Amino acid sequence: MNVLLLAPHPFYQDRGTPIAVNLVLKVLSERGEQVDVLTYHEGAGVTLPNVRIHRIPAPPLVRNVRPGFSGKKLVCDAVMVSRALRMAWGRRYDVVHAVEEAVFMAMRIKRRYGTPYLYDMDSSMSDQILDKFRVLTPVGGIMRRLEGRAVRGALAVVPVCDALADIARRYGPARVTILRDVSLLADQAAGHQAPEQPELNVHEITFMYVGNLESYQGIDLLLDAFARLLAKTGRAKLVIVGGISRHIRRYEARVDALGIAKKVYFLGPKSADLLGSLTADADVLVSPRTKGGNTPMKIYSYLHSGKPVLATDLPTHTQVLNADVALLAPPEPDAFAAGMLRLIDDADLRRDLGQRGRRLIEEKYSFAVFRKTLNELYDWIAAELAERR
Repeated sequence: MNVLLLAPHPFYQDRGTPIAVNLVLKVLSERGEQVDVLTYHEGAGVTLPNVRIHRIPAPPLVRNVRPGFSGKKLVCDAVMVSRALRMAWGRRYDVVHAVEEAVFMAMRIKRRYGTPYLYDMDSSMSDQILDKFRVLTPVGGIMRRLEGRAVRGALAVVPVCDALADIARRYGPARVTILRDVSLLADQAAGHQAPEQPELNVHEITFMYVGNLESYQGIDLLLDAFARLLAKTGRAKLVIVGGISRHIRRYEARVDALGIAKKVYFLGPKSADLLGSLTADADVLVSPRTKGGNTPMKIYSYLHSGKPVLATDLPTHTQVLNADVALLAPPEPDAFAAGMLRLIDDADLRRDLGQRGRRLIEEKYSFAVFRKTLNELYDWIAAELAERR
């Protein structure tokens, strides 16, 4: 099939949605599908058989487009939609694989040329925008109706987790296929060395967070909890991997204000290729996320590392995690600190959680499972389009 994949974000970058798109492209490339990817002007190059990357022209003064809804994304999407329509007219694709808000571009292509589209649903756009901009609450109903129209018009909806699947099903889609994220550890090449890290006392437990430092990730919660932990024991260090300079400076100031700077290390952004060696140097991996419905991609790699996981007891985590494979704590500083202290004091619990978490990934969330699910979906699409023809 000829596939137009619309990726409305910088591609490639080492963060959630671009990583997931790259996994999709690997599978489609293996299948022999001919894929044109239309994406933003920013990002690293990707070379895969049968895959061609097309970029929008760089809009004036638009640089460093970050995750989430923003004015920069609106400008890029406005440029992208006209380019998508021209590409669809020029080649007449069999199907459009639309990621996130690109589904609205796919709807226009379908209306104009009749090309069916697949909605790759990495988040609920209406919930995401309303959570960030409370002032838009009065128009929330309109936004959800638009989202529902996009879902109902899709050949299939492909959410990344159960919570998003439940949202999609409320709108009455023709088909829902959950395509879960996977661990990024399995395919990493051997021989990577971890970046230089602070010298750690063997008698201390190293807590590690990996990911961006956007507000929804709960870094404020994590730092407040860690300060409370240090008031009870000095046997801990916190290593934070990721984040842009502005966010790192903000949290360094927060750490200074809390008086815990000697125990907290900001390593900055690191390549996803180093994730395995980074997590190998941790004793406990933490996910203090406080907002959102989709499961953070990091959770799958966390579990696969064989290290114990401490996470907030919220649906964003509990649709994958439970008490058998992770320690879950309410999203409050005292409760999260208590979870940290429990893991410091109980080495057997750390070992058992790590072992059970790794088994869960190998059984349910491997790249082999991802490939099988996506292949079955595209086999169905091919059969459906053949029947229509």
